[in-house]
Amino acid sequence: MAREPRDGGRGRERERDRDGDELIDKLVTINRVAKVVKGGRRFAFAALVVVGDQKGRVGFGAGKAKEVPEAIRKATERAKRGMIRVPMKEGRTLHHDIEGHYGAGHVVLRSAPAGTGIIAGGPMRAVFETLGMGDVVAKSLGSRNPHNMVKATVAALSNCASPRIVAARRGKKVADLFGTKREKEVVADV
Repeated sequence: MAREPRDGGRGRERERDRDGDELIDKLVTINRVAKVVKGGRRFAFAALVVVGDQKGRVGFGAGKAKEVPEAIRKATERAKRGMIRVPMKEGRTLHHDIEGHYGAGHVVLRSAPAGTGIIAGGPMRAVFETLGMGDVVAKSLGSRNPHNMVKATVAALSNCASPRIVAARRGKKVADLFGTKREKEVVADV
């Protein structure tokens, strides 16, 4: 019986989406919350999960329940419902540098040359690994709350645009956006 390798206890096993895409879900954080009642405390668990197909789609979700597995299941279902597609340059990095904000969370994401790897903190790293991004440099400047960091990262990624998308929006060709060196020199001289 072949068993799939686990991700060092940090992530969870692979699952298949309805479309047949292989999805990876990573557990970012679990928080135990207590409600004080007449007889003492009632404990519940809140989970934050990031889901992606490692081909440019990613989503996040939060779930709360009395038991940990149920909270993780709820968070995973919510993450699958809210997935976004992110355009990647050469299938490994961002097309351009970008900033993202959510509440007090503020992140800066930068494209990186091949071989750099993922240079990012814990919650942001989970987003990039499930997204399938191989080279990126990220810095969290605001809140260290995992929920705000993940939401700010996804907000930044949702604002990413590829040259093809920008050209279509402007009604131009991709070559017109960049031009050649010769054209730039002529424009600079004039």
